[in-house]
Amino acid sequence: MTTTIIDNELESGVLPERIRHFPFPFSGDSYRYSANVEPARKLVETEAGSWGSFLIDVDEFYLQDLRDRNEVLEKDPTRTQVLPHMRPAVWDAITTLLPAMAEENPDTMSYQRDGNACRWANALQNLELEFTVGDDDSLPMGPLQFLGSQIQDDIVFLDPREDTLWLDAGLVTFAADWSFGFDVGMKFMEVHAPVPRVNDEPVINRAHQFLLRLQPGEQYRRTNWTMTVDRRLDTSTETYPIWAPDRGTIAADPELPNRLHLRVEIQHLICLPHSGAVLFLIRSYLLPLTDIAKVPLWRERLGHVLAELPEDMAEYKGISRYRKAASSWLLNG
Repeated sequence: MTTTIIDNELESGVLPERIRHFPFPFSGDSYRYSANVEPARKLVETEAGSWGSFLIDVDEFYLQDLRDRNEVLEKDPTRTQVLPHMRPAVWDAITTLLPAMAEENPDTMSYQRDGNACRWANALQNLELEFTVGDDDSLPMGPLQFLGSQIQDDIVFLDPREDTLWLDAGLVTFAADWSFGFDVGMKFMEVHAPVPRVNDEPVINRAHQFLLRLQPGEQYRRTNWTMTVDRRLDTSTETYPIWAPDRGTIAADPELPNRLHLRVEIQHLICLPHSGAVLFLIRSYLLPLTDIAKVPLWRERLGHVLAELPEDMAEYKGISRYRKAASSWLLNG
């Protein structure tokens, strides 16, 4: 088995960007469900660096992630669906997120708007585009697919009506062991019904009530986590036969520290200013255990979290068959 690499990178400040800006999610040696909601764009300092000052993070994997998304959509167009009444919300998201990206990346992106006429430039894609808000034909593809071609986040729209939230639109190519196609059209509480302890602990219901009370323009975020074998973003239910067998063999694989990744989601919750729909962005970050181990506190903390996690939560996250091997490597490797 690969030995732990603890070198002088942490002290010398030359850790790779993927580690310095990784949103390590644990503040203690155990984990339980919580709403853990906080305002968006709040900088979080970590033992390795910092994260969180941007609404839409553009990192070194930007072009690769978008190529991966495009391949998923070509194979399975059902990963994006928009119920007819959600079309204004999609345009609301475009005119909310593109200006934010331009503000946060002034060297590579720009956005101008005059009435409904817009101009968008993205040097990372060598793209310059003029379009009209509300005119689907003014974009080179459907509005939601266009937005998904510009940001790395998965995109979900929740429509507030009848005192609940309905998952009525989205573009989800990087789901972590769930199916957007199965959930579309369902209520918020129905989507979260498989979560363990959902009836015993009020976290999900509190989150539901919080989202229902968001005011137009408000932006919050939370983090969630699981683990993934290899740097595979698409671990959806639809592709289960491709990636699931690795769960049963990774514990005995000498390459476990290189192949097993901590997967962290930064989930932004935005009440769109004009439609009132709740935009739920899911940005997934993957970091192998070998990189986690380069930050001693992260190595020790993740090792303890995996060892202590209750079995029902480990089973729900799909990590029960290899978490002991991962914990042992982190704590004793």
